[in-house]
Amino acid sequence: MDIFKISVDLLNSISLIFLITFLLSKTYPFKNLILNKKNSIKNKIFLIIIFSLFGIFGTYYGFPIEGAIANSRAIGVVVAGLFGGPFVGIGAGLIAGIHRWAIDIGGFTAFACMVSTIFEGVLGSIGYKYRNKVKRKWLLGFNITVIAEILQMIIVIIVAKPFEQAIILVSKIIIPMTIMNSIGVSLFIILLENIYKDQQKEAAMQSQLALKIADKTLPILRNGINRKTALTTCNIIYSVAKVDAVAITTGSEILAHVGIGSNHHLPGESIKTIATKTVLETGESIIVDTHSKIGCSDKSCQLKSTIITPLIKKNEVIGVLKIYKTKEKDISSIDIQLAEGLAKLFSTQIELAEIDCNAKLLSRAELKALQAQINPHFLFNALNTIVSMIRINPEMARKLLINLGNFLRESFKEKEDIVDINNEIKHIEAYLEIEKARFGSKLNVEYDINCSNFNVPHLILQPLVENAVKHGIYPKKEGGTISIIINDDNKNYNIIIEDDGVGFDNHFNKPTHYGIGIKNIDKRLRSIYGNKYGLKIESEKSLGTKAIVTIPKRSD
Repeated sequence: MDIFKISVDLLNSISLIFLITFLLSKTYPFKNLILNKKNSIKNKIFLIIIFSLFGIFGTYYGFPIEGAIANSRAIGVVVAGLFGGPFVGIGAGLIAGIHRWAIDIGGFTAFACMVSTIFEGVLGSIGYKYRNKVKRKWLLGFNITVIAEILQMIIVIIVAKPFEQAIILVSKIIIPMTIMNSIGVSLFIILLENIYKDQQKEAAMQSQLALKIADKTLPILRNGINRKTALTTCNIIYSVAKVDAVAITTGSEILAHVGIGSNHHLPGESIKTIATKTVLETGESIIVDTHSKIGCSDKSCQLKSTIITPLIKKNEVIGVLKIYKTKEKDISSIDIQLAEGLAKLFSTQIELAEIDCNAKLLSRAELKALQAQINPHFLFNALNTIVSMIRINPEMARKLLINLGNFLRESFKEKEDIVDINNEIKHIEAYLEIEKARFGSKLNVEYDINCSNFNVPHLILQPLVENAVKHGIYPKKEGGTISIIINDDNKNYNIIIEDDGVGFDNHFNKPTHYGIGIKNIDKRLRSIYGNKYGLKIESEKSLGTKAIVTIPKRSD
């Protein structure tokens, strides 16, 4: 049998192996096995079985020559070592080698072939160490197989008897087996590499999908997790990801279920599936690949596989996200990445929603603190002034009561955090009219307002004006003037509360050195507009104080 004929027969064997591998590469179980990065013992055992079967197939599909068998066994064994590492490579080599020695298919090279097959697994395992360091993995596989086949021929010459027959055999098969099996390993590697490339493409598409879903769902989940937001989120995932069903639960009940099974997985019902309860208890994602393992009590349920991922807030599992398929063992690595990626995004967004809620509550609490501070402090002095006016100037007393009523109504009124500047000005005017009645000619007020209407945080200006009266004008024997200046510099609205009172040393110019009212104003401005928009205070002893509030136009 000449070299060409042996090469053609080996090519037929390699083509069949390649065809089987190609068909397997299109199945999710085989893909998941190859792409599995955890390298668990279970996964390695499966790889040993698969690649040793390729080796055994190469033996059976060989053909007799000179009392031995020309075969493609090396392909499965070398690839096992290259892709699975030493445990897989040597394991596949042992099984395929022992099979060659143990079965009764004849040949004087049985023992020599067993030994060489094990060594081929070892050589493939050595290549595993360098697999990720080279660009052309197929070339690495080709070179390793060349070495492995040459080593096999040397072992046959040394071990097989009679020696003369071994020499004749090797002279006929060394070239075709070395070349064809090396090509076969290269093709095998290229095919498996394509699985990785396909996975990377799918991962890129899935990342785009996840970003698209996130873009649509994150604004919704900023409002927290409840039945309404969960239903909207599930609908978005269901329509964009094209899965069979999507569900979100809390720790005890179903919030939303969209898609197949929605007729019996109803919102408000307690959690039905054992798998979901397990994820809630452990905080670990679970892949369920059969209907029975899902644990749905409805026997007609068409959902056959699912990936369940936890939703976590402050290291506590508060619910789960579930993506379902109607086929068993149909959850791919891409589905897992999508579910886990979305669950992490949703968990982060749920935490941010709580932070936003707490920030709003804190802001309202600070506003209440301002109201509580302003009103009692001011009320008794105002009432005493009005009482003293009733007999000597009833009309003035009447005006003061109207101003006091307006002031208190504005202070006690439940408002949004952001209000019209005109309301704040009226609030200041009401306050200052009462104070002017108390201080008489000692207190002068000037208004210089040159801008259109805009919005400001509620109760920002009145505490500044009160501070100017109490700590600027009141301690000054001859009194003074408070100026309220508002202007527009095209980018910002500038509000200046200025007095020519006693002032203070400028080294205490930070709002944090003042009372709760001033501190809260600075904190609220920074939280709403950013750090550079905090309250600014300028003062010079004996000359007065200036408080500056800047409102960016972009926040109108």
